[in-house]
Order: sequence, then structure tokens, then C-alpha cells
Amino acid sequence: MDQRFGLFVLLAVGLLCLGLAPISRAEELVDDGLDDDVDVEDELDLGLAGAEEELEGDMQEEAPPASKTPPTPKVTYKAPEPMGEHFFAESFDRGTLDGWVLSNAKKEDADEEIAKYDGKWAVEEMKDSKLPGDKGLVLKSKAKHHAISAQLLRPFTFDTKPLIIQYEVNFQSGIDCGGAYVKLLTQTPELDLDQFVDKTPYTIMFGPDKCGEDYKLHFIFRHKNLKTGEYEEKHAKKPDADLRTYYTDKKTHLYTLVVNPDNSFEVLVDHTVVNSGSLLTDMTPPVNPPAEIEDPDDQKPEDWDERPKIQDPDAVKPEDWDEDAPAQIPDEDAVKPDGWLDDEPEYIGDPDAVKPEDWDEDMDGEWEAPQIPNPACETAPGCGPWKRPMIDNPSYKGKWKPPMIDNPNYQGVWKPRKIPNPAYFEDLHPFRMTAFSALGLELWSMTSEIFFDNFFITNDRNTAERWATDGWGLKKAAEGAAEPGLAAQMLSAAEERPWLWVVYVLTVALPLVLIIVFCCTGKKKSPATPAEYKKTDAPQPDVKEEEEEEAEEKSSPAAEEKSDGEESPADKEEEEAEKDEEKEATADEKLEDDILRRSPRNRKVRRD
Repeated sequence: MDQRFGLFVLLAVGLLCLGLAPISRAEELVDDGLDDDVDVEDELDLGLAGAEEELEGDMQEEAPPASKTPPTPKVTYKAPEPMGEHFFAESFDRGTLDGWVLSNAKKEDADEEIAKYDGKWAVEEMKDSKLPGDKGLVLKSKAKHHAISAQLLRPFTFDTKPLIIQYEVNFQSGIDCGGAYVKLLTQTPELDLDQFVDKTPYTIMFGPDKCGEDYKLHFIFRHKNLKTGEYEEKHAKKPDADLRTYYTDKKTHLYTLVVNPDNSFEVLVDHTVVNSGSLLTDMTPPVNPPAEIEDPDDQKPEDWDERPKIQDPDAVKPEDWDEDAPAQIPDEDAVKPDGWLDDEPEYIGDPDAVKPEDWDEDMDGEWEAPQIPNPACETAPGCGPWKRPMIDNPSYKGKWKPPMIDNPNYQGVWKPRKIPNPAYFEDLHPFRMTAFSALGLELWSMTSEIFFDNFFITNDRNTAERWATDGWGLKKAAEGAAEPGLAAQMLSAAEERPWLWVVYVLTVALPLVLIIVFCCTGKKKSPATPAEYKKTDAPQPDVKEEEEEEAEEKSSPAAEEKSDGEESPADKEEEEAEKDEEKEATADEKLEDDILRRSPRNRKVRRD
């Protein structure tokens, strides 16, 4: 019983863990955020210490107040400072757009009303900021073209060190249709940030984009064709991870792209890899064209046979095959039901219908009452002329066709022959992209209030991680400290996913029901009689102690008083039951001894 009880306790714990799984992610975020290396100070700072000194005299005269709950730790914002080698760092905590250039250009191939890049930008705190003083770049307009850019400290050249770019995005109002990606603008003599448009050359485009239910996380780089010298866009494969939460939870997320000199790349969200691969094998279209292509001048021969099966030319239609036989025939065994009304129509004119007053027989024709089911047919099996029902014709075979056989002349599916690709080239180092010298945001969005912060470009992972910890890590800790309790998170998760209520109910109810069923409804085993012990050779319990207890009870004064009186009916019944059991045991012993005496083995022993 103890093992079974322990088993169901483990089952209950497992179901509880399953029920808490949908909201465990939020708890992890809180714990991880509080573990980060951030500045956290209690409410008991120097200012409060001075106030306590002033109130010390009053506290001595008055009774000590009731104990209070310690204040919740407060995350204090401190602007991140770039440390180590970097090419661009922007936290917007100065509160201005100094160093940023708004585009004054117009978008080509667009209506005049929306062609201008007149979308508004602002530097401000988030609407629901958990870090007072933390500011960022906010896209303020909807259904507008936005373009803004800034120069790097120096151009980034792809050599022997990786490229790491990261920045933060918060869709404060959600996102219906729009992007939040960045472009690393190619270093060219013609680059003019004041005329930054969608066709301005870029080296890499990276970041989130969403329209409808299509959630994207772009990584696109422009690769130079070694044959033609033209640039082609190469798109990374679509991430396997579900990105929906990053667009809908209204939290700040850190987007990171790492491109390594060995041509590998990683795309991370909140330090979690959501996409990775190689520039050589995981881009569409591929960086290197195929070495061979199909000959465009090759044509399929006229006698090329692609049919894997053909009709058997030697097959002959059987003589008894009747192609004219109908698929269905009347059922000759059918009999007209009794009471069938042959003379009554199924439908009759409505006797209560009246011709409309504006009915014009010259224009509308002769008026007829609308048809209704015949009342006389309601109790009859049917009305009108009776016809035999139709059944499938057992002799029907349909049109005869020769059976199909393998085509002896089958040559397979024809394909053009391969020829060397005249446009073939091989670039084994696509990482060596064109240098870039500016970072820009060129966006169209149907949703406003998109928050950007803490742009950073470097070639050192440790420097990037330190910047992320000082910036995004602080936001994460602040948001985690403001998270609701476990019960509130469970309710919130159930509101988004109603099926979780079933999990919660099963988590609580199922273990209780199982424990009650298996622990409280077991059958009580009745004690075995002496005869049963005799039959099964099972060890009998030690009855010596029971006999001593019975003897003590009989020798006690209460027992003597009871023995002086008359025996109760219950005692008599017990004595009779004991006598019956003794008789049964004696009879069983005699039967067993008799069987042993009659056995051949026993006789053999006696002869010996």
C-alpha cells in the first residue's frame, strides 16, 4: 500500500509540473533577470537613513509600530557604456537625435501622397517603462515611410574577425503589418544619408518583420557576382523556431546577428539561437551557381516514349461482355405497399391561397395557387403512380477497356542534357562582403510606437555581451521584478489558451481521485480458518499470545462476574461457530489421512 501511495504522489507531482509548463518561461525570465549583473538598491538608501535619524526621538516616545514587509528591490537605471572595440554604440539616453540624419528623399514608384519619407521619430521612454530614465528611438507614425540613419565611428571591414550587430525592439502596441529591421549601408562615394531610400545600397539587412500571420526574422546580405559584377540578395533560410511571442508579448527583445569568418552565422533572440547555418549552403538563392545547367537548346526526340504503362495490344473483349447493359434496373421483387394512393397527387394547389389583387394575367400569365403537400398522403405510404425502385444491375460491366501492362519501350522522363554553366564561379569566402559605413532604418509600418534601443556593432563577442548585459539585461531584470505572481501568470496563460483550464483541473482533481480510489476502497481480507491453513500449508499466526490474553480476561473480576451470570445469546452463537469450525477441521484431517493411507506410495512403504 505504501508503494502504491508513493507512486500516485509522484504522478500528482508530474501532472503539476505539466500544468505549470506554459508559464514556467515567464518565471525563468524573472530569475535570469535578477541574476544579471545590474545595479539594484533597496528603498533604505541614504535619504531614508536621514529620515530615520530625524524620527528617532519620536519613535522613543511612541509605541513601536507594527512590523512591515521589506520593500521590493528597485532596479536603478544606468546608461550602458561601450567598453572594448566597437564601431557603433547608441543608447539614446542623451534624449536627442544628435548624430542621426532624417531622410528628405521620396520613394520611387509610389503615389505622390505617400512617396515622401515623412514618418515621425522621437526619443522618449517607453509608455510602460520599468526603468525611469531609459530612453530609446520611437517610430511615431503609422502608414508612413520612415527613414533615419547614422554614420559609424569608422567603416567595418570584413577580414579575420566576426561581425556582431545587436539592438533591442519593443512592439509597444503590437504589430499588424510592418518591419523593425536595420540596414548596414554600403560604403560608397555616393552614399548620402539625407537621400536614404529603399534602393540605397546595403551590405546586410537584419531584423524582425511581420505582416498578417507571417512572422519573419530577416538576414539578407548582398553578394557580388564574380562573373557579372552585379550584386544579388541572398536570404537565410526561415527559422524553425516559433517567433510569434516576440511580436505579441509587448516586451523588449534583444536581436543579435553574428557572422563569422568561417562563413557560419547565428541569429539570436534574447541570447537564444533561433537560426544558424552557413553562407555557402543555407542561403537562397545559393551564393555559388551550379557548375552545370540544362542545355536550353536541347529538345526531346519525337519518338521518346515516357509512358510507363500501356494498354495490352493482345487483349480481346470477352464475348459475354455486354457494354449496353444499364447500370441500374427495376427491382422485380418489389411489391406495392398496401394503402398506396395511385389516384392522389403528391402535391396540390393551396386551397387557402388567394390571387393577389394586382395580378395582371396579360402581364403575369394565368394565376395558379402555390403547391403544398397533399394532406391525403400524410397517412398513406405514398401517392401517385407506383414504380418499382431501382437497384444495381448485377450484369453491368460498363465499357470494356484493355488491361494496362508495362511499356516495353518506356525510356523514362526526358530531361535536357547537362552542359557547363557559362555563369559558374566559386566564391569560398562569401564572408568577405562589401564594407559598410552607416546604419539605417528604412521602414513602412501600419502600427506606431515601435521602440528601438541600444544599437551596437562590434567584432568582439565579450564586448557585445557586456553591452547587452548593461542594457537589455537591465530591462529584463526590471520587467521580471514587475511580473505578476505565479497564480496571476497561470490565469493570464489560461486566458490566452483556454485549454489550459483542463490541464489545471486534471492536475488537481485526478491525483486526489486516484488516491481516494486506491487507498480507501481496498477489500478487507477475512482471517483464514484453521482448516484453510491446513489445506494450503501456509504458516499459522502465533496464537500463544492470544491464548494468554484470553486467560487473563477470564481470570479478571469482570470476567468472573460475567461467568456468574447467564450467557448472552451472542456468546452462545460464538461458541457454536467455534464448534462447527473444529468439526470441519477434524473432518478435513480425517479425509487427508484416509487419502494418504490409500495412496500407492504409502502401501509400498508398508511392504518394505
